[in-house]
Amino acid sequence: MKIALCCPASLPATQFGGILFLCVDLAREFSKNDNQVTIFTTDMDFANNPKTFNKNLPKEEKFDNFLIKRTHVWFSFALYFLNFGMYNQMLKEEMDIIHTIGIRSFQSFIAALIAKKKKIPLIIADQGGLTTHPNLKTSGIITKILYILQKPMIKFIINQSSKIIVANEYEKRIFLEFTDKSKINIIKNGINLDQFKIEKKDLRKKFGINYPFILFLGRFNEVKGIDLLLLAIKHVKEKISEEDFRIIIMGVDFGYQEKMMRTIKKFEIENLIKVIKNPTRNEVIEAYSECEFLALPSRWELSPLTPLEGFVFKKPVISTNAHGIPHTIKDKENCILVESENYEQLGNEIIELFRDKNKIQKLGENGFQQIQTECNSKIMSNEVFKLYKKILNEFNSTQNK
Repeated sequence: MKIALCCPASLPATQFGGILFLCVDLAREFSKNDNQVTIFTTDMDFANNPKTFNKNLPKEEKFDNFLIKRTHVWFSFALYFLNFGMYNQMLKEEMDIIHTIGIRSFQSFIAALIAKKKKIPLIIADQGGLTTHPNLKTSGIITKILYILQKPMIKFIINQSSKIIVANEYEKRIFLEFTDKSKINIIKNGINLDQFKIEKKDLRKKFGINYPFILFLGRFNEVKGIDLLLLAIKHVKEKISEEDFRIIIMGVDFGYQEKMMRTIKKFEIENLIKVIKNPTRNEVIEAYSECEFLALPSRWELSPLTPLEGFVFKKPVISTNAHGIPHTIKDKENCILVESENYEQLGNEIIELFRDKNKIQKLGENGFQQIQTECNSKIMSNEVFKLYKKILNEFNSTQNK
């Protein structure tokens, strides 16, 4: 099968996050079975910020058994990247089916146009909170205008699609505002269990870490709840000392870094917090391995991959009951979920879990079982590929009538 995957960013921009990994993991799994797989994307290089596009990246590059084809971004606003060359690039290629991830992206609009032009099936997945992401309400006027302008494009993409893949019931409810339930298929997100090997173990030496630590990993942005984590540590700082544990905050700036550093100083918790900016993927994986557990107090997530990645190393997570989180991980089974915005509860749960090693082990073991039996890329890709075959059979039957 000739499969075209579309995504706003791909390798080497690993810090872009979840949808990049989902797209790459699907490509890896599909290409193992003699399918011809190409990811069509931008030339985002990241370079430790979300605004770097690199013309020097190869326009075509092979990874494992799949191809990545890039076109240059001529203009970007927020996470909306205009790479007009992608249209002609895809038009020249032979493909049986198109699967695009990130519906608000320009790349998904191009994918829908190509599917219509070539008269082939289009599968869409969002992963971005089509109507529920906090930025839709809190962004500035220019971004809000962009969201309004996107509405007819989103409607076109959804109408053009043959099927919509959602990660859970929460996301399904979002799409029911736009389409009939018969068009929606739930397939859980999964992570590639083969991609968590530590190449070089030097995190503790490099950053002078000689103490137990709890890990926050994510974009430095208020949506991720870093401010709540800092309030939680301030709330319980009298109950802990730097000899007990510290919090390592690891990630990339998405607009909150300066305020975060000022807040740490203002709260007088510098002795309890270590910030690691722009980590490599190897450092991220090693941090999972070395931490006691993860603290991820997000205000919004659709189907987060970070807790699943922690489960690879049997590390549980304290998170919130916001949006899609409780549809992805299981409260009191492999995680602890607190009320969103309740930093006092968050702080107390961090202290309590740190002091209960048996509970950490039990939650971690249960998390490990979840990724072994439900949430890995092999299971995810098998379900997606079954859907491809079903759609192609139905599509070809219709075309032959």
